[in-house]
Amino acid sequence: MASTLDPTDVDRIATLARLTLTPEERERFVRQLNDVLGYVEQVQQVDTADIAATSHPLFAETAWREDVPQPSLSTTEALANAPDANREAGLFRVPKVIEG
Repeated sequence: MASTLDPTDVDRIATLARLTLTPEERERFVRQLNDVLGYVEQVQQVDTADIAATSHPLFAETAWREDVPQPSLSTTEALANAPDANREAGLFRVPKVIEG
């Protein structure tokens, strides 16, 4: 079953992505996204029934190191160059990034 997108679909995707597209961009994206969907359909047709599931194509051992405590900066040293720290509480102040 061939999946295809039309300009209306691309407009909806652009709106979700908060993009404004010119008519030329819209047509180009229709072609490009349909090409991507075509490649995905080709990949889905590959018989993978006898292929074991893997999280990585290459065998790799996890390289763990011992968790050994090391000397660190004191709170005073860590906050020394912070532009707007609450030194009494030992905290960094950062700009608000989430509204609410």
